[in-house]
Amino acid sequence: MQVLYPRCAGLDVHKDTIVACVRCVSAPAHQEVRSFASTTGELELAEWLASHDCTHVAMEATGVYWKPV
Repeated sequence: MQVLYPRCAGLDVHKDTIVACVRCVSAPAHQEVRSFASTTGELELAEWLASHDCTHVAMEATGVYWKPV
């Protein structure tokens, strides 16, 4: 399979939590899953994604829960 985005993440947005998975195939290759609170004041997600040098993010959300993200 061809790698399109070597440093990307997927988000599953729920009412109270956001589950994020970072996948990096470029050096150093790794995969990490972490949960975050979904309230705007507690949202550390952007910093975490930036620390992994993510260039693309795909998000799945139901309703309006995606707005703080």
